Amino acid sequence: MPLVYLVRHAENEFISDKRLAGRLVGVHLNEKGHQQAEHLATVFSKKRIKAIYASPLERTMETARPIAEALGLDVQLCPGLMEIDYGTWQGQKLKVLRRRKLWQTVQRAPSRARFPQGESFLEAQKRAVEEIEMLAGRHRKREAIVCVTHADVIKLVVAYYLGMPLDAFQRIAIAPASVTTLLIDPQVVYLLNLNWNERIF
Repeated sequence: MPLVYLVRHAENEFISDKRLAGRLVGVHLNEKGHQQAEHLATVFSKKRIKAIYASPLERTMETARPIAEALGLDVQLCPGLMEIDYGTWQGQKLKVLRRRKLWQTVQRAPSRARFPQGESFLEAQKRAVEEIEMLAGRHRKREAIVCVTHADVIKLVVAYYLGMPLDAFQRIAIAPASVTTLLIDPQVVYLLNLNWNERIF
């Protein structure tokens, strides 16, 4: 089974404005985000990558393309890597959402949270893990793949493979343009690194 690099998309204006982008169409990387994506391309150009998969949203595709171009690969779209469906919360400012009663459930007991007209964390975790398992199953031992996705998706996947309670997943931090690495073995999954970004340190 392969080495799986989970990459969070690079920065966009929704991050800097502290708004929840969710699945909104038309959320593009900003200037800093494009620089981050190019830096990721430089990092991955030194590695042997078999395939690049990405959530179909613009910000993930714009992060994945420079990596793919550096490696001479195509980006393969994976709906299972899509951002959580935040329903009516998407597009809103975090300072507004923090006033909602549901916010405390999202932060303290996310296993019980469902977004209005959206999905639950449990549903999102199941979807994302099934997608990772399916993608990993396509590849041989020692092959490496890149999956460009979203912060909460990566956090949910990591929590699942570490055997963490879902209610603890908010304790995991995943920065824009960071890399988290899983080694997926038939018997066990190893977390090799979490939230790596040399510019953070």
